[in-house]
This record gives sequence, C-alpha cells and structure tokens, in this order.
Amino acid sequence: MTVSITENSKALEFHLIDVFTPEPLSGNGLSVFLLEEYPPDHVMQSITREMRQFESIFIRQSEDAYRFHARIFTLEEELPFAGHPVIGAAALLHSKLFSNEENARLEFVIQQRVIKVISKRQDQSYIAEMDQGTSAFGPDISEKASASFLHALNLDLPDRVPDLPLQVVSTGLPYLIVPIRSNLETTRIVVADFEARLAGVGAKFVYVFDINRFEGRTWDNEGRVEDVATGSAAGPMAAYLVRHGLASAGVELRLSQGTFVHRPSEIHAMVHSRAELTVTIGGEVRIVGNGMLNLPEGFI
Repeated sequence: MTVSITENSKALEFHLIDVFTPEPLSGNGLSVFLLEEYPPDHVMQSITREMRQFESIFIRQSEDAYRFHARIFTLEEELPFAGHPVIGAAALLHSKLFSNEENARLEFVIQQRVIKVISKRQDQSYIAEMDQGTSAFGPDISEKASASFLHALNLDLPDRVPDLPLQVVSTGLPYLIVPIRSNLETTRIVVADFEARLAGVGAKFVYVFDINRFEGRTWDNEGRVEDVATGSAAGPMAAYLVRHGLASAGVELRLSQGTFVHRPSEIHAMVHSRAELTVTIGGEVRIVGNGMLNLPEGFI
C-alpha cells in the first residue's frame, strides 16, 4: 500500500471513483482510502463527512494479496455492508495492484462477512461484479402499515402496484421494498419519524421502485440526501422481482437510479435460483481522480 498512518503522518491519499456509470462525473461517487492501519473510528467518520460523498470505504490489505479488510461509513454511521463502495474499491485495487491482470478476483472482509468480487478491465473503465449472497425475505407488510408507509413517502394508494406487497428484503442490509406504478418523481420522505417506522418492520432503509420504469429511489432516513445508485438495495430488489414473478432467474436485470439528482446510474443484477435466491450485482466503474487529505495536528 502507498499510504501509512503513523504518529507523524498528517496526510492521507484518497481516490475518487464513480460507480454504476460508463461516464465520468456521473453515477454514484465514492471516496476510497488505502491504508496500512485504520485510524480511530471518529476520524473515519469525520473524514467521510469532509468528503461529502454518500459513503467512504477504508481498506487494509491482508496477508493474502487478494483479500482486503474494509470498513464503510456514511455521513451518519458505519455500515455492515454496502454495494457501491465494494464495487468501486474492487476496480481501484485492480487498477493499482493488479494492473497486469485482465480480471482480478478479490475478497473483502466486512464485519466478519467475506464478499467475493471480480473486476474486469475494459477500454477506459472497469466492470466489477459482487456476489451478494442469499436473499432473506420478511413477511408481507400489513395493509394498514403499507398505507402508512405510502403516506410517509408522499404517495397515495393508487400509486402502489395492486397485488404486490410492501416487503423487507435483505442481502446484507434490510430494505423495505415499496413497488409503485406512478409518481416516482414526487415521492419523498415527509415524516420526521421515518427511521423508527422502518425499525418497526425490521428495515434499515427504504427502496421505492417503479416497476414500469425499472427505476428506484432511496434516501437517508431523514430524507435530506438522496442516494445516487444503491448496490445494497439492488440485490434485494432483484430478488423481490424474481420472487413475485416480475423477472426471471438467470436473466440480467438493469435497474436505473439517480435520475432525480442528475447522476444517471445503471446497476446490473442477476438472481440465481437454487435452493434459495442468491444475487450478484455489478456495473461499470470510472476512476476519476486522487488527492491528499491533510489532517490537523494531533487528529490521528
């Protein structure tokens, strides 16, 4: 690795990556830090807030050259899993450490979970795909609770797709899937207690998905920041579509996101039907820049 944190170090190198897009300065932006040691948790949290990306990922290489330990932070907290940071980090590691290989097969360890990723080099970008593992489905949300969630999302009953349930699905991070057929452009979080409502059904975040447009939206739970492209939601969404007969296993799905924040993105997903539904997701990655973050004296 090129960056070390010691008592005398005041600067950290970072890399800027755009994920789920063939075009630079589009897709979901990401900050990647390649480290020899992790700084304290509060430092990684503060760095993430300073970078103002939806997420930052901090990576250490293990004794196995192809295995990396990773920690992921949003502006508010550390996450046990996220999609676009792993996808973006895999492409960056491919370019920096394995540039002589056409394909790089990597493993990321995040809170004891091992995630396998393959990065494939192409002209000016990379294609990276990750195995999100088995999908877990919660029970259908009751009609009363569904109506309450629709209202909280500035939606009405006619916007919902008939005969499709609201349901919590997870491939590492539980999302409340809200299938709709209209008014995706006006949906937003309009209540102050949305996070508590999600917790009441076992969800961490919400993913509103228009089944006609094959396009989704999600936000932080205060509704202040909209995510551009959400890999951790794309896996559950793809599994939901297959389970409810809206897509077929073994067929690549392309889910759109980011239109409403002017960062159009496309996530590739495939569901594999075995004893349970397993999911892989991926997309194009562009490496757009790097720099040094100068930290105050004594901050580390």
